[in-house]
Amino acid sequence: MLRFMFVGDSMTIGSAGEHTWRYRMWQHLRATYGGPFKIVGPRETLHDPVTDAPTSYEYAEPGFPLAHLAGWGEGWFHMAPLIRETVKEQRADVLLVSLGLIDLGFYTDARQTDANVRLFVERAREANPRIRMALMPVIPNVRAQGDAPFATSVADFNELLAKAVADLDTARSPLVLATPPASYDVDLDTYDGTHPNARGEHKVAEGFATAMYEAWGLGEPYAA
Repeated sequence: MLRFMFVGDSMTIGSAGEHTWRYRMWQHLRATYGGPFKIVGPRETLHDPVTDAPTSYEYAEPGFPLAHLAGWGEGWFHMAPLIRETVKEQRADVLLVSLGLIDLGFYTDARQTDANVRLFVERAREANPRIRMALMPVIPNVRAQGDAPFATSVADFNELLAKAVADLDTARSPLVLATPPASYDVDLDTYDGTHPNARGEHKVAEGFATAMYEAWGLGEPYAA
């Protein structure tokens, strides 16, 4: 059985009342993956805007595996120290990771964030030397549209992430860069300029699905 774990920030944990791209990815895997699989992770909740805490179970579609490793306001900076023990405990085989916006916005510059990416990969492999990872760059967001220094930081990090994937990819523990479709639009695919709406959720899931299919032959092309 293949065990998938979603790792991410607020765009991955989602808020009360949302489906999340995790749900869209789970639907896709159910339809296209030709073998048994399981969604794993140490957390289950959504972010509750009322309490400003990860306390909600109010998923728009509750009948799917809720497990994940995602948190509102968390980044590579936060996940690198957690990933070794989490992969070990959850016995994860595939990590689908969408991080970086929080790091660049509040904690680390592009090069420091790249160092945390590389540490994350190293520690995940310590727990499972055969783990596979699909890593998503920082996706388009409203802050990058209006803040030139931040936009430069995002562009720099995304280049470093692509290089890290190329540098660290191995036959035993493959890495792939996942990117949302070129049609991803901040105005149409988010509800606030950053967080995906239903249309955006499908596009994030499509980015991961396309990467896994093209690099590893896992599943099939994404169909919304």
